[in-house]
Formats: sequence, C-alpha cells, structure tokens
Amino acid sequence: MSNIAEDTQNAVLSPIEEILDDARNGKMFILVDAEDRENEGDLVIPAQMVTPDAINFMAKHGRGLICLALMGERAAQLNLELMARHNESRNQTAFTISIEAREGISTGISAHDRAHTISVAIDPSHDSRDIVSPGHVFPLVAKEGGVLVRAGHTEAAVDIARLAGLYPAGVICEIMNDDGTMARMDDLVAFSRHHGLKVGTITDLIAYRRRHDSLIREVKKTTIQSAHGGLFDLKVYANTAEPAEHIALIKGNVAEGGPVLVRMHALNIFADVLGVDTASRDHTLLQKAMEIIAREERGIIVILRDSHPQAVSSKISSGPKAAPAQSGERRLMDYGIGAQILLDLGVRELVLLSNSPMPKVVGLEGYGLTILGQRPIE
Repeated sequence: MSNIAEDTQNAVLSPIEEILDDARNGKMFILVDAEDRENEGDLVIPAQMVTPDAINFMAKHGRGLICLALMGERAAQLNLELMARHNESRNQTAFTISIEAREGISTGISAHDRAHTISVAIDPSHDSRDIVSPGHVFPLVAKEGGVLVRAGHTEAAVDIARLAGLYPAGVICEIMNDDGTMARMDDLVAFSRHHGLKVGTITDLIAYRRRHDSLIREVKKTTIQSAHGGLFDLKVYANTAEPAEHIALIKGNVAEGGPVLVRMHALNIFADVLGVDTASRDHTLLQKAMEIIAREERGIIVILRDSHPQAVSSKISSGPKAAPAQSGERRLMDYGIGAQILLDLGVRELVLLSNSPMPKVVGLEGYGLTILGQRPIE
C-alpha cells in the first residue's frame, strides 16, 4: 500500500469514542476488519436503534446479508439453535436458525417487518413464543468476551452497543460494490464519504477495550520439573468470560531481551494426553515445543483449553483422527485470551513456534503485539 493511500485511509478512520457517540445517537456507521481476514466493511447500527429506514438503507446500499448480532444468553432465551452443529465456515461465524416475529408482520421481508422482528427479538418482555422460524432475519451469536475473544463483526457490533449504554445487540450488513464484488478499503472510503458515515476498525475497538477491560487474571503460579525441558515457571490464568483456566509455561526472562519464542497451543486430549496422531498434528508437538524452548533457555508456551461443554465428545463423534473444528493450530484471531496472557507476561514482540503456515491475525495491533517471524517444530 502506498503512503498516500495509507494516509487517505487513516484520515477517514474515526476513533472509537466517535463511533460510540454515533451509536448512542442512533446513527449507522461502518466497521472494518483486517486485510488478512475478510477485509470487509459492515454497516452497523445498534439493534435498539434500528428503524425501517435503516433496514432499507442496508438492503439498498449495503446489499449484503442483514443479520442480528446477539449475546448467547439472549439467543438461549429465544431457543435459537445454531444453524450447523459442526461449524466449518472459514471464520466460525455462529449463525442460528433464521427468525420472524410471530405477530405484527406481513410477508416478513419488508423493511418494516424486519425492523419489527429485530425489536421483538431484543425486547426482554418477549420470549421464544413471540418468535417463529424460519424467517427473514438471521441471528448471529457473539462470543462471550466480545472482540477480546474473537475479532469479528458480530462481537464488535455487540461490544459497541454495550459500550454505548444500549441493549447489547447490533444489526450488521456486509457492503458490496455495484458489480456484486465485496467492497474493500478504497471502496469503503468512497462509500463512507458519499453517505456521510463514520468508519471505525475492529483493531481500534480491541485497543479501546484493552484500556478498559481484561478477561484474564492470574490465579496460581508454581515451578515444575518436566521430563521435556526441565524447570519451567507455570502460571494459571482464569478466563473471566468462560469457565476455563489456561496455562503459561515460562522459561527465562521473557519481559526483557527482545523477541520471545512463543508456542500458542490449543490443548487436544487425544493428541496431547492419549498420544493419538490427529489430522491436524502429531501427538508430540507440545513436548517438542517444550524441549525447543528449553534449549533456547527463553520462551513461552501458552496452553489454551477448550471450554465448550462437548469439547471431547464432539471429537469422538467425528473420530479422533479427524481434524477438530478448532485445531491446535487455529488462527490467532481466536486467541484473544492468549494475547492477553502474553501481554501480562511482558511480551511485545514474538516469534511463533509452529508447523502451520503463518497465521492470519486480526486485530493483533490492538493488543500491542507484533509477530516478527516463525520457526518450525522439528
């Protein structure tokens, strides 16, 4: 990207404080993710502020799918089942079955009808008896912890509504060009100027939340003697957004001395405990990573536990050799918790220890972390 193009983009981007002001005042805005993810911009408005005119604008000018981003608690109250039990979509977007208001609509597809369905879905005085399926509104379930856990438009829309003091739900719609292609950054800049809309980034939202929120806290620390690398400092971190504890194994002084060798490791009971080679990795990667860091005498292994209630049984259902829905090499876009652990340990620059291609990272700048390179596990 040229310096001129970058300066143009920076000039049009608004700070999160301005985005929050627009949200409070019922104004629509654009949220942009990262070029290494979908590199898309979504029209966003807090669900509490949605009107038929807003829905019509999204349908006419956005042209993408109009979705309602909800917290998991509200989705459960409405008995909204996930559209797919095993989510294999590229970015793990959590679609539920589509919905419609039971009363107060005609065909369900008009701007008025969709706005009414959304208002019913977020009204605490209504429940699952007031909603029918299928319908013309597509709910999405945001991860608990928002963009600090998953850097997606779903979580960002909910976070902004909540931070603006509104009901934690948002209506989002992807922006497409006239020719049907996805609008990219240059297109979004022109679009925002033409329609007088502010543009914010998920990276900036992550940075804003980091200044105000933290989802992890250290609960225990000790020293262990392992057959795979000798002495390690061990710290246990609690995830305040989900019922899970995660582990950091630390060797040497990682808060000083330049880039730190880091292994981000999602625990797999079949590979790491039972010694089963899975489709995603062999069963010795964790041990090998510990031994490599021991030889370097400096580094960190962050072991992330899956808090899903069916984390084990879902793997059995598809066979232990099948690639898990979220493998141990999953992208750092889902590693908001891991990023916060690294920050707590004083890391700012890192070299990833991994056999997978360099991960696509969304919003990493918002955490103040920089990946300088990658080393294989051999």
